[in-house]
Amino acid sequence: MAKRDPNKTARNKRDVEITGELKALWPTVSADTGIADQQSFNALIGGKAATFIDLKNAVIKSADEYTSLYLSGFKKAREKDGWSAGGSPFSADTLDKNFATLTKSKAVKRYFLLFLQRSFLRHYDELVRERPSTADAEVWIGQNNNDYGILITPRYKNGEWENDQSEIRHFPKLYWTIGHVLSSGLVVQKDPKPLTFATVDDYLQFFMKVLVRPSGSTYEREIAKRYCDYVKAQEKPEDVPLLIPELRYNGKDKKHKYRLDLCIIDPVTLRKVGIELSPWSTHGLLKGTAGKTQKQINEEALANFEKEATKMREYFQKHRITTLIYTDTRLAAIDAVFEEIVVYLGGGNQVSQLEFDLISEFL
Repeated sequence: MAKRDPNKTARNKRDVEITGELKALWPTVSADTGIADQQSFNALIGGKAATFIDLKNAVIKSADEYTSLYLSGFKKAREKDGWSAGGSPFSADTLDKNFATLTKSKAVKRYFLLFLQRSFLRHYDELVRERPSTADAEVWIGQNNNDYGILITPRYKNGEWENDQSEIRHFPKLYWTIGHVLSSGLVVQKDPKPLTFATVDDYLQFFMKVLVRPSGSTYEREIAKRYCDYVKAQEKPEDVPLLIPELRYNGKDKKHKYRLDLCIIDPVTLRKVGIELSPWSTHGLLKGTAGKTQKQINEEALANFEKEATKMREYFQKHRITTLIYTDTRLAAIDAVFEEIVVYLGGGNQVSQLEFDLISEFL
């Protein structure tokens, strides 16, 4: 049985406590505001959250921050006659009326602030994690005519795959993990039916036999094998970041300029780390040098070097990917290489948590 997350347990406990406090306050709040239905009053507060806070993009780490953003948005909306951070605008008259209602008495203000705190706790996992930009919310991998897309909330529209941007923040899994691909599947250009995987083992078999095998790299296959073993050994294999093979520089464009051997995206910070396997035999060796001068040989070697350096620089400039390069000496000890990669596979197993259990214990 999986261990309970003490932070989640503490959040749930505080949720129950707040609900009890709201229930106790409600008779006074109802009398002060003249509103008989508690659900209608709750909707007056909660229904405006997307109006006052940019919930699609904001990363909110605490209940205090959530409350501050809500109140700031409320103030701006009143000052600007219906300004909206992320939802439909309201008239100034409506906003002024709502403000008067929510500040009617100390009991109403207390209810209002407690309700916002509970809203934050109930949407904690959605609000605290970084969310990818539109450009970073899809990854395309593979060679020409053998390419696949990994999207967060894929939908097929007008013959193309795209993300449903409105649903990204509600995605139930950690981004760019095994659980992510089990939830969303892989997509293929012009094919409305996604590739889906029922289990972790199903995906790992596809990973080895279809995604990695065509590369022809012995080193890549060896790392992939170790990755599969690593995933299977974890208590929560679905939370392990994807080891993304053959990341295409130009995304879903039919022709690709470069492919990066492997890439890992941290599910929490969204930091990207590339892994380039660069043995001399495929990245540096010059053939047919018998009839060439030393100058010509040096020029060819320089061109190869410049090509590799340019590739890494352009991946960083366009996709913000920092790349680790492994050459023959390091690749000779493939276990040591994988141990270095494991460091980046362990970074996203848990979303950064506020220590609610410690706060509760202290109080």
